[in-house]
This record gives sequence, structure tokens and C-alpha cells, in this order.
Amino acid sequence: MKKPFKILLPLLLLAGGVAVAVHWWQGRQAGPATSALTLHGNVDIREVELAFNDSERIERMLVQEGDRVTAGQLLASLDKRRLQHAVDLAAARAAAQRAVVARLRAGSRPQEIGQARATADAAHIQAANAERNSKRLAGLVQQKLVSQEQADSARAAADAAAAQARAAGAALHLAELGPRKEDIAAGAAQLQAAQAQLALTQRQLADADLTAPAGGVIEQRLLEPGDMASPQRPAFTLALTEPLWVRAYVSEQDLGKIHLGMSATVHTDSYPDTSYDGWVGFISPTAEFTPKSVETTELRTDLVYQVRIFVCDPQDQLRLGMPATASVPLSQPQGEVAAHRCGDY
Repeated sequence: MKKPFKILLPLLLLAGGVAVAVHWWQGRQAGPATSALTLHGNVDIREVELAFNDSERIERMLVQEGDRVTAGQLLASLDKRRLQHAVDLAAARAAAQRAVVARLRAGSRPQEIGQARATADAAHIQAANAERNSKRLAGLVQQKLVSQEQADSARAAADAAAAQARAAGAALHLAELGPRKEDIAAGAAQLQAAQAQLALTQRQLADADLTAPAGGVIEQRLLEPGDMASPQRPAFTLALTEPLWVRAYVSEQDLGKIHLGMSATVHTDSYPDTSYDGWVGFISPTAEFTPKSVETTELRTDLVYQVRIFVCDPQDQLRLGMPATASVPLSQPQGEVAAHRCGDY
């Protein structure tokens, strides 16, 4: 009896151990039932490098590192004297061409038409007088009273006067018709080119002022008054205050639990008693390996999906890279993406 009992006892212990292991493994696979998904990540913001759109000497730098600026605020200015001269020159050329086009479109003035008509009348009178003189001298040649040479000269003078009369008549007709349509179109095209040049120089003058494209904080001041600015040399680095988000990663097992628009609450170690309202604003469509900041051997080989929890920070407490924890309640109904704004909270 003792020998079978000694054999049976280890088998019972082994079976019990297997049952306990299976139960533990199933519990690990299922995980504890939670009402919220907790995500760990870091605060992330966008940074913008601000540079002038022209090459010129910097005249003024109006903000310092750490200054908070608003959209459209003037940050720095270039020396504008050269650009102002270019604007003045382009404006004068455009004004001159505008006057030319106005003259062409207005046509001939009544006084000009009257002058051309008087010139034509005088030319016709001279032509008629020259014709009569030529005929008279031709009759005197037959009577041997004048030479043939004198008669020929009178004939040539009559022909010349007739040609001048025809030219004066054509000039009167052109004055009455006014400028050609092609001349007006050419003048209008030249005016358009002059106006485009003026707009370009005015844009260059406006670009001599560097303004903030959005609200944010000056992170770096890279140039100083007297430096030569260019589009390739940033003058400031601006950290945008909006949008602000927590960049976290969710495992494939938890990916189906969240969707865009879900509300979330964010906490940080720096301000443990403060909670920040937020929402799920981005879920990466592609998987990636766990970031190297997670240095455990097991997790470094796992695939995760990046998630952005957009955060409202009315007290301006969150900073770039700050560790943060986001809690996403899982009881929220599935549906269309909710529209969130920080002003809604």
C-alpha cells in the first residue's frame, strides 16, 4: 500500500501544478478587466524655423528667447531702404504707363482733329493752286512765252502738292479713327507688366518684416541686428503652443479598444494634482517596433501603433518631451469622430 501511494502522490502534485499553471496563463492572457486604457508617452509639439524671404542686413530683433508671441506679431525687420527705392521706381513706371494707356483709350482730342483738318484743307488749297499754275505754264509753252523747263517744274510742284494733300487727308482720317486696337492692347499689356513689377517689389518690402505664423514661444534666437539674413538662415525657432499632444504607443491587443474622437484625461509627474482634458486625435495606420526608449528585451521586439492624445493646456504647464500618462475611458460609444476643440472644455 505504501508503494502505490508514493507513486500516486507525485502524480497528483504534478497535475495540481499543471492546473495552477494553466489557470495563471489564462488569467495572464485575458488580463484584468479594466474600464480605462492607460497609455504612457511624452508631450510633443511642432517647431517652426522662421527665416526672412530676402537677403538683407537685419535692422531690428524685437523678441527674446522664451517670449510668448501671437499670430501676426512682428518679430524682426530688415533694412528697408533699398527695397523702398525699388518700390518707388516701380510705382513711377506703372504710373507713366497708366497715363499712356489712358491716352490711347481716350483717342484723339477734338483740337487735334481740328488741327489735322485745317492742315488737310491748306494742303488741298496749295495742291489746287499748283495745278492751276502748271496748266497755265503749259499753255504759255505753246505760245513760246515760257520755257519747257519752267513748265516741267510747275508740273512737278503740282504733283508734289497733290501728294501732300493726300497725306494730310490720310492724317485727318487717322485722327478721326483714333489709336489702333493693337496699340491699345500692347499698351495695356505693358501696364500689366509694370503693375506686376510694382506688386512684386511691394511684396519684397512687406517680406522685410518677419512675423509669427502662429501663436507660440520663441525657443531660439539665432541671428542678431547687423547679421546678413537670407532664406537659408533661420532667425528664430518657434515652438507652437497649438496643437499640443501626448505621443504614446498602443499594443496590437489594445488597438481595437480605442477610436478617433474618444475623450481622454492626461496627467504628468510634474503636476500630479492637475489633470488635462484631451481626445484621441490620431491613430497610426501602420505598425512600428516599440521605440528604443523602452529598453526591455521583450518589448523591444513587439509591434505597436502610435497614438496622439491631443491636450488642452490653458495654464501653459506642459513642455516638450515631458513624460505623461493618458487615461482613455473604454465605456465611450463607438461612432463618428467627435469634433474637439480646447475651447469646448
